[in-house]
Amino acid sequence: MASITNRSFGRGNSITKTFADLVGRLAAWHDMKTTRNQLSKLSDRHLEDLGLVRSDIEQVARNRYTGR
Repeated sequence: MASITNRSFGRGNSITKTFADLVGRLAAWHDMKTTRNQLSKLSDRHLEDLGLVRSDIEQVARNRYTGR
């Protein structure tokens, strides 16, 4: 009879955690880049409709925008 467990076996767990952390960082970097690129393509008028100015783009992309 087979059994399934979620127990870690030595070092394998830390390697998996490190890999998952790397994948998460790459995904966050990609999201930030995509957000920055898409907002940069908008006109100043469209940014104003969103309540933003061009200098806010980096803060929005880094998810650190607090508004005005």
